[in-house]
Amino acid sequence: MSESIQLHLLQRGQHGTITKVNGTGALRRRFVEMGIVKGETILLERHAPLGDPMAYFIKGYHLALRKEEAAQIEVVLG
Repeated sequence: MSESIQLHLLQRGQHGTITKVNGTGALRRRFVEMGIVKGETILLERHAPLGDPMAYFIKGYHLALRKEEAAQIEVVLG
């Protein structure tokens, strides 16, 4: 199995499978409500001109996350 990286380290057009969702309390609950759960595939579509926030595609919809939020999510490329 490949090594996990933080979600915010993906390059534009790369996709990964979520392996771990860190965070606690309201942040973790928000991730689950948005469909960010272990086993889902997520794609980095683009990022803002200054690099934050970043736009992802997951479960048929577009999602914007700040780098600090994306750093709480680990993925395996592929």
